[in-house]
Amino acid sequence: MILNTDHLRRCIRTMQSSLTLYEQAESESIDQEVFRNAIVKGYELTQETAFKLLKKALRDFGHGAKKLDATPIKEILRLAATHGLMTLEEVERWFAYRDNRNSTAHDYGEGFAKETLVLLPGFIADVTRLEAMLRERFGEKDDNAQA
Repeated sequence: MILNTDHLRRCIRTMQSSLTLYEQAESESIDQEVFRNAIVKGYELTQETAFKLLKKALRDFGHGAKKLDATPIKEILRLAATHGLMTLEEVERWFAYRDNRNSTAHDYGEGFAKETLVLLPGFIADVTRLEAMLRERFGEKDDNAQA
């Protein structure tokens, strides 16, 4: 199976840029609020994109697409660890990212933003590692590359 991780890489870069612009904006300004909102949406989109790619990767291990679509995200993460796509430590961190992401549906306020901003550097590192691993294991192979 071949996975294209270009969209996930773009999501990561966009989220990183939003974070940089947030940090550079004047504290409590409307610009900072705009960038905070972009971070929240980027965080959600990046997670959803990562989970879609993980589900596709898990199909390579014999898991059916329909069953995976009905499988809770935390179980998808456990399966990823079972098949060596993530470490148990990464899965535990992704549980926290997912719990935090689920809060976005209920609270876009300052408390949520602060919690997300604390998690964001670790999330960016973890999702970047995940993207690189998926690209290496499931990306298109360059037939012209020399060993």
